[in-house]
Amino acid sequence: GGSVKTGKMPDGEKTRQCKQEEQQQQKEEEREGLIEFYGSYQELFQFFCSNTTIHGAIRLVCSKKNKMKTAFWSVLFFLTFGLMYWQFGILYREYFSYPVNLNLNLNSDRLTFPAVTLCTLNPYRYSAIRKKLDKLDQITHQTLLDLYDYNMSLARSDWSAPSTQTRSSRSLLHHVQRHPLRRQKRDNLANLPENSPSVDKNDWKIGFVLCSENNKDCFHQAYSSGVDAVREWYSFHYINILAQMPDAKALDESDFENFIYACRFNEATCDKANYTHFHHPLYGNCYTFNDNSSSLWTSSLPGINNGLSLVVRTEQNDFIPLLSTVTGARVMVHDQNEPAFMDDGGFNVRPGIETSISMRKEMTMRLGGSYSDCTEDGSDVPVQNLYSSRYTEQVCIRSCFQLNMVERCGCAYYFYPLPAGAEYCDYTKHVAWGYCYYKLLAEFKADVLGCFHKCRKPCKMTEYQLSAGYSRWPSAVSEDWVFYMLSQQNKYNITSKRNGVAKVNIFFEEWNYKTNGESPAFTVVTLLSQLGNQWSLWFGSSVLSVMELAELILDFIAITFILALRWFRSRQQLSPPGPPPNSHDNTAFQDEAPGLGAPHRFTVEAVVTMLPSYNSLEPRGPSRDGEVGHE
Repeated sequence: GGSVKTGKMPDGEKTRQCKQEEQQQQKEEEREGLIEFYGSYQELFQFFCSNTTIHGAIRLVCSKKNKMKTAFWSVLFFLTFGLMYWQFGILYREYFSYPVNLNLNLNSDRLTFPAVTLCTLNPYRYSAIRKKLDKLDQITHQTLLDLYDYNMSLARSDWSAPSTQTRSSRSLLHHVQRHPLRRQKRDNLANLPENSPSVDKNDWKIGFVLCSENNKDCFHQAYSSGVDAVREWYSFHYINILAQMPDAKALDESDFENFIYACRFNEATCDKANYTHFHHPLYGNCYTFNDNSSSLWTSSLPGINNGLSLVVRTEQNDFIPLLSTVTGARVMVHDQNEPAFMDDGGFNVRPGIETSISMRKEMTMRLGGSYSDCTEDGSDVPVQNLYSSRYTEQVCIRSCFQLNMVERCGCAYYFYPLPAGAEYCDYTKHVAWGYCYYKLLAEFKADVLGCFHKCRKPCKMTEYQLSAGYSRWPSAVSEDWVFYMLSQQNKYNITSKRNGVAKVNIFFEEWNYKTNGESPAFTVVTLLSQLGNQWSLWFGSSVLSVMELAELILDFIAITFILALRWFRSRQQLSPPGPPPNSHDNTAFQDEAPGLGAPHRFTVEAVVTMLPSYNSLEPRGPSRDGEVGHE
C-alpha cells in the first residue's frame, strides 16, 4: 500500500476559495429570494408572530417554552380577534340597514302661493239630466213614504201632475226596483217575526241588496243610520244617471259670478284667468285658483292682507236635498299640478261666518334608492297614472283601484278618471256592476288588491299645515250695509241673508317655511373610520397591519398549494408505469445526468431562505495543517 499526502493549502488560495463559496451562496439566495416561501406552517407562523406589528402576536412565540403562557396568550389573542370581528359584524349590519339623518332647515324667501279649490257643496240639478233626477226623486219620495211614513216635500209643483212615461223613465224605474231600499231586523232580533210586538221601528236596519248577474250571490249593504242608507242608495242611482251622459261637457255649467261674489289676492282683484272650473258629482261646481303654472301668485309678506280673500254664496238653490245634507262651501289647499281630492283634504266653510285659514309650508325630501322605498316621479311604480297630473300617493291609489275595477267589473267607476278603451259603469249596460263594485271595495280596504303596497310615497312632497279661526260675518252692526251692497252689485236678494253668504281668508302665517331633508347617516368613510377604530382598540395597529395579515393568508394558501402538489408528485413517483422491455432504470441518475434521453421530472419544493452560516468561514477540523492518508 502507498500513501497520499496532502500538503497545507496556501492562505491566499484558501481565502479565495472561501470568497467564491460565499459569492455563490449569495447569488443562490438572491435568485431564490424573488419568490420566497416557508418549509412548514410552523416556520410561517413563527416568522409572522416575530415580525408583525399586531400587538400581542409576539407573545405566542416568545413564551413557547412555557406552555401555560402560550395557551393563555393563544386564547386571549383569538378571543380578542373574535370580539373585534363581532364588532365588525355590528358595524356592517348598521351600514347595510342604510340609516338616515333628518335635517331640519328654516328658509326665508318669497313663497309661491298654493292652489286653492272651492266647491259649492251643492250638486246641481243640471239641465241635461233634470228629467231623470226628477223621476228619481219621485221614486225616492214613494220609498220614504212606504218605509218611514214620511211625506217628503216636493220642490217642483209639476211632479203631482200626470206625465207621460218615457222610455228612459221606465228604464230608471226598472233598475231602481231591481235595487230597492229595504228594512231588515238587527242581528239580535233576526229570529223574531216581523209583526212581533217586541220589534220596534228603531230595531230595524235599512239598506239595499246588490246581486250578481245570475242572482246566485248577493251583497247586503246595510246601515245602522237611515240617513246614511238613503243617501248612499240615492247616490248609487245618481251615479248611474251621470254615467249615461255620452259627453261630460254637458255637465259643465259654470256659474262663477253667482257663487264667488268677491275675490282678491294681495289687495288686487281676481279675474277669470286666475281660476279653472270642474264638476264634482257630490260637491257640485268647483273652482281652483292659482293653478296656472305660467303665472303663479307669490306672497312677499305674511298676514291676512297678503293672501286670498273670497266672499262666497252658500245658499242652496235648485239643489238635490237627498244628496247634499250640509250647507256652506268646501275648500281645500293643495300644491299646483296636483288634483284636488275634496273628500280627503278639504273642510267645510260655515254660512254667516268668516273663516281665516293660516298656512305654514313644509317640504319633505327623502333619499331614494336603498335608503327608502320612495319614488322620484312614479315611473318605477307598477301602476298606470290615470290623472293628468304629477305622481302622488293618492293619485296612484285611486288609479290602482280604477284599473282593478275595469279588469274585474268590465267598467270604470264614475268618480275616477276613465282609462283608455273603457266606459263608465251604468246598470243599463252593466247590470251587476254595483255588486262587483262593493265586493271590490271591501277587498281594496283590506288591501287584498295590494294598492297600498304598490303605491309608494314620492321622494319630494310639499304640504301645508293649516289652522283656522272663525268669527261672525258680517257683524250685527254692519250686516245692513254689507247686504245692501251685495244686493246692488251681485243681485243678492235671498230671504235668509245671514245663512246665504260666507267669507274665506287664506294666507301664510309666517315668512319662513320648513324643509325636512335626509342625509346618509352611515357612509363608506364612516364605515372605514369605525372599522379602523375597532382595529386600533383591540390590536393597536394600522392599515399596514391589515396588509400583513392579508400577506399571512396568501402565504398560507401558497404553502398549502405547494405541499399538496409535492404530495401529488410523490404519489406519482411511488407508482410509476411499468418500464418497457430491455430498459434500464435510470431514476438514480436523473439528477446527475439530466441530458439523457429519459423524460424530465419537475419537483416543486418549498425553500426556506436562511442566513449565511458562519461555520463555513471557520476551519472544519481542529487543525488544517495535518495530513490525510489512506493505506
